[in-house]
Amino acid sequence: MPIFTAIQGSVTAPSFFSQLFSSNDASSSSSLLASHTCHFTCSKIFHKSRHSFSTLKVSVSENPNQSATTATAFSTGVVEASPDGIRQARRSADWKAARAYIDSGSIYEGRIEGFNNGGLLIRFYSLLGFLPFPQLSPSHSCKEPEKTIHEIAKGLIGSRISVKVIQAEEENRKLIFSEREASWLKFSKRINVGDIFAGRVGSVEDYGAFVHLLFPDGLYHLTGLVHVSEVSWDLVQDVRDVLSEGDKVKVKIVNIDRQKSRITLSIKQLEEDPLLETLDKVIPQDGSVDPDPSTMNSSGTIEPLPGLEAIIEELLIEEGVDSVRINRQGFEKRVVSQDLQLWLSNAPPVDRKFTLLARAGRQVQEIQLTTALDQEGIKKALQRVLERVP
Repeated sequence: MPIFTAIQGSVTAPSFFSQLFSSNDASSSSSLLASHTCHFTCSKIFHKSRHSFSTLKVSVSENPNQSATTATAFSTGVVEASPDGIRQARRSADWKAARAYIDSGSIYEGRIEGFNNGGLLIRFYSLLGFLPFPQLSPSHSCKEPEKTIHEIAKGLIGSRISVKVIQAEEENRKLIFSEREASWLKFSKRINVGDIFAGRVGSVEDYGAFVHLLFPDGLYHLTGLVHVSEVSWDLVQDVRDVLSEGDKVKVKIVNIDRQKSRITLSIKQLEEDPLLETLDKVIPQDGSVDPDPSTMNSSGTIEPLPGLEAIIEELLIEEGVDSVRINRQGFEKRVVSQDLQLWLSNAPPVDRKFTLLARAGRQVQEIQLTTALDQEGIKKALQRVLERVP
């Protein structure tokens, strides 16, 4: 195989043209071009092709500052890049571009070429990448909830989609996109802790329910998690007993992890915590607050809830606490927790008497605490007591 090199330079016209014409032509040309200077560039490209050509461009001028004429001579045997080589070079450049998108975190607008069982096929210049269905924005399924994911994908063919490149491995031929991450980049700046959104329940798991958030443009762009503990003030054994896919709910944003692109939501925090109210508000006044004989001892006093007696004894040791006694009890129709919970009521004190609420299962007991401490002092005293009681 011949090896070619690239040559660039300038020579006088006679010596240059003597290489282009026969000896007879060269002599006649010499007298004509003796006073001219010829500048030329010859560039030859290495390649395997056997049937390609290169051009030799000749510029002739009477002086260095004035262009006179330009001639082009053709020489055979010089090879250009083949179509396969050009395509390979372009693909390599596009893989580099994909990695640059990852590094910059920029959003790419790609055309949807088709789909398979797992996701969409996205055009990225000369490459074809993949967008798994779980990486789609919830806007598609919420817009057409009656359609299957494959029916939705079929309707998206030919449209353009905003995505982020999340994986680009040329050696493994892996080019993966995410519309969810592109949506996070666009819309997470518009949400804050404390915001209330209308939402649509997506998948429901043992640990909670994923809820898609409805934005002012009428589309569901982001998804957050309502943990099982944030579904209701009632005790929830199985989230599926309360929420189902497709349910419309209102949620409150209680945490945003911008590093991990996670939103924590709550449904119950849109309601007042019943444990922060007095017993009169917790239990409807329909006679359900009447003492249950099974929870009273022979002297007619109320038996403390399991674990509560030890807490009361420790509270009496605290400085500033004069007396602690169970004032009354009642039974709710719902179960908030099987474990003992102790809360300081937000009811204002009367004659230095504060109200504590103790709850376990359906049973609620109201405890009257007489003390010289203020509300913050009581909270600190309770914290010390709970650290001492096993």
